[in-house]
Amino acid sequence: MTTVAEVKKHAKKKYKDMNELSTAANTAWHVILIIGCLCCILPLWIVISASLTKNQALVINGYGFWPSEFSVDAYTFMFTGGASMGTAYKNTIIATVSGVILCTISVGLYAYPLSRSDFRYTQIFTFISFFTMLFNAGTVASYMVNTQILKLKDTMWALFLPMSFSAYWVIVMRTFYKSNVPESVIESARIDGAGEWRTFLQIVAPLAIPGFATVALFAAVGIWNNFMMCLLLNNDRTYWNLQYTLYSILKSIQFLREMASAGSGSGASVATTAVADLPSESFRMAMAVASMGPIILAYPFFQKFFMKGLTIGAVKG
Repeated sequence: MTTVAEVKKHAKKKYKDMNELSTAANTAWHVILIIGCLCCILPLWIVISASLTKNQALVINGYGFWPSEFSVDAYTFMFTGGASMGTAYKNTIIATVSGVILCTISVGLYAYPLSRSDFRYTQIFTFISFFTMLFNAGTVASYMVNTQILKLKDTMWALFLPMSFSAYWVIVMRTFYKSNVPESVIESARIDGAGEWRTFLQIVAPLAIPGFATVALFAAVGIWNNFMMCLLLNNDRTYWNLQYTLYSILKSIQFLREMASAGSGSGASVATTAVADLPSESFRMAMAVASMGPIILAYPFFQKFFMKGLTIGAVKG
């Protein structure tokens, strides 16, 4: 006679067999994923290799997986500015950290009431935030607001304050609240006498850490790569960020090389020849490595929160 335990064991084995991949399918998926990984890793490797190649060799031989003539001239030229690159990194790190904190707090606080079914003005405030995604006042209006009203001209605030809030992140966070914070938990806290602030800080916020991590990573990437705000608002080199500093150095190299090429016909001097040897192509690659390196190194710290965000709402069997 078949027992209940045997029936459950047989059903479990049958369910497991239905979901198992054959050896051929498993091998095919591994090959596809390996190819996908290589498509992501190889371009980055080529960029790093080009940044460590002598500029003339890079122009003559092109890009490759290994430096044809190893040289760190591009990085030496980048960091010989000393104070300018150090100031740029410091400003970018301060702006990114401050902007991430401000963005996470503002988006989290704005999205929380919108996720509550008992909030009376949900539709109004959702429309106000969503309206800004459909219509933009433009660069001129943004410049006037930032300079004339907010007084952000030539300040550190210009590097992160205009990017410290986004309606898109509000919608993402509101959806996360609705999906992963049950209304029953909030009702239980209210019955126990907890106020709104205590409910949010001690109950909702710990459950929403994966959502906060997602918004923080989006904000960090956006602020770290911010170029336009520094271009429009900061003329003082003291408040330049990394992206604009590297851009200005690259433009200076191009200008000097063009001047050297224009004067080569009438007898180039030693100084003109030295200018012509500036690492313009390898500097582009070194600039890409210097700008994306910290973000790549920071991603592993957010990965566990993304994994938790994928599984926090899963049904457990």
